Amino acid sequence: MKLTPEQRIQLHGFNNLTKSLSFNMYDVCYTRTKEERKAYIAYIDEQYNSDRLTKILNTVSDIIGAHVLNIAKQDYEPQGASVTLLVSEGPVIGGPNESFEESPGPLPDSVVMHLDKSHITVHTYPEYHPNEGISTFRADIDVSTCGEISPLKALNYLIHSFDTDIMTLDYRVRGFTRDINGHKLFIDHDINSIQNYIPKEECLLYDMIDVNIYQENVFHTKCKLKQFDLNNYLFGYTKDALTKKEQEEITHRLKTEMDEIFYGKNIRS
Repeated sequence: MKLTPEQRIQLHGFNNLTKSLSFNMYDVCYTRTKEERKAYIAYIDEQYNSDRLTKILNTVSDIIGAHVLNIAKQDYEPQGASVTLLVSEGPVIGGPNESFEESPGPLPDSVVMHLDKSHITVHTYPEYHPNEGISTFRADIDVSTCGEISPLKALNYLIHSFDTDIMTLDYRVRGFTRDINGHKLFIDHDINSIQNYIPKEECLLYDMIDVNIYQENVFHTKCKLKQFDLNNYLFGYTKDALTKKEQEEITHRLKTEMDEIFYGKNIRS
């Protein structure tokens, strides 16, 4: 929706609102042996090394119309990686001038909106359970912007960049800006749920829970895949190699792990 000059809020100087999106994703895998655990961690480290993560964050920067000032990246031993981009307002070519409607952002081919004074970071955390045969991979991405746009416009692309079993999403608007009369504005766009920035076809794949504090401009959404296919959680083989009892036991362990991550608490078997 393009706003007319009359509809736009006239600000006194720069828009000082800070908008922050925290995108946390989890991948869960069953690894029977020490060798399988090592192979899974090595696979994750290769798939999501600092070079690939840098490409993902550069694309996020393009989507929100930012100019990259500096990149810091690091791969860690024994596993994990981090990337930080410092960005500023950059030229936007071919994108709309306004985009305040609650809708999913683009996948990379177009650039949307302006950005100023901001940063984008990612940290990865591959790990495994010492006894239960469960390995997990977590990626934490933070996109913080200052100005008119919401970093939620990059959420659609982020979801498509990772194989995600569970997502935890937080969006916060901080600070204030002023209109030309000096009246404080603590948010400059309508939002009632982060889910409005996730495509409908993606929403249908997940069980979703919202916890929002509207008066504080704090929005929280948790997502867990509805469908469960054991073959998607085995590393290097299929469920045909397992007995019926083994399949049931592994399924129980995996679902318990996913429920614990989703609900944020330990669940007794």
